[in-house]
Amino acid sequence: MFVDHIKVHAKAGNGGRGCVAFRREKFVPNGGPSGGDGGRGGSIIFRADPNVDNLVDFYYQSNLKAKNGEHGQGKSCYGRAAEDVIYHVPIGTIIYRMPFEAAGAETAPRDTETYIDLGTLSDREVEVLEGRKVRRPPVNPAELEVVADLAAPGQEFVLCKGGGGGKGNVHFKSSTNRVPTQFTEGEEGEEGEFYLELRKIADAGLVGYPNAGKSTLLSQISNAHPKIAPYPFTTLTPHIGVVELPERYSRVTVADIPGLIEGAHENVGLGHDFLRHIVRCKLLVFVLDMAGTEGREPLEDLQKLRKELDLYDTKLSERPWIVVANKMDIEGADVKLEQFTTRYKKLEVFAVSADRGDGLDALKKRLGELILGVE
Repeated sequence: MFVDHIKVHAKAGNGGRGCVAFRREKFVPNGGPSGGDGGRGGSIIFRADPNVDNLVDFYYQSNLKAKNGEHGQGKSCYGRAAEDVIYHVPIGTIIYRMPFEAAGAETAPRDTETYIDLGTLSDREVEVLEGRKVRRPPVNPAELEVVADLAAPGQEFVLCKGGGGGKGNVHFKSSTNRVPTQFTEGEEGEEGEFYLELRKIADAGLVGYPNAGKSTLLSQISNAHPKIAPYPFTTLTPHIGVVELPERYSRVTVADIPGLIEGAHENVGLGHDFLRHIVRCKLLVFVLDMAGTEGREPLEDLQKLRKELDLYDTKLSERPWIVVANKMDIEGADVKLEQFTTRYKKLEVFAVSADRGDGLDALKKRLGELILGVE
């Protein structure tokens, strides 16, 4: 299962309360206050981990909770602080804060496995909630507050901070109060609801209609091995491959974005699930079926793909882009390529056959030049 966006509920641990105690020893029968402080509650921390590639763990455990700190004890013994809970997330995870109102004391406890906002569901959906038969309500990230973008390996973010420990009565003694009975409760740990969105980080993104040959192309130029089959929507999740550039003594990463369809900007099909992974790419590579094996025209394909990206995010139309004319080994592709280049004379087009491996060396070289900024 591949999960790249999900809602979670997080609750950090509360601090332990302070203690009220007095010294009662053999030779100190009426000693002063000795109540220790409570321990700090555990915090919930997210850490970007290069060994994690999606958010599937939060699908099975979307209620995140840290332990409370221990209460203070006599003889000035402080309560033990609770350990922080660290959750590993993929590099490229964006964290949004959602509106949240803390549950009251009489509210039933939340489901420990999955959190779904029942207020946004119909009566029928609530009835079939058991057994995970209801899809989580849609969320528009544009309406939420971004609190963190974990874009670097090892980067950490404290999602919810644990509450501080309460003070024992030893802190309240004075010249006029020799037997204080005051103490303070521990602080409440932070709590909230958050929306996690994964945006894959790659130097270049392969954009094209289903069955245009993007997966085959990626498998030929990199070390990635996405599923390849002669039918549309073979690829349902993004794949990232590393392209080695020996002449530059370097490498670049290329993402195979699942095929887009018209209306993707309005989330038709799985539009937003695919488009979110293009946002971080420095270079866009439009892969066109130049032979028109699916009954489409390459000229129209490019225009529609460009339009979908622009409608989703206008900044995408400002990114550098090139065109890969794929399936040049099929009869009739050369004629369509001539028509295409006549229409787009200034456009950089690379004629390749991903299936046979023709023209890929020139494409890899140009990718290195454009991404690494070396001419």
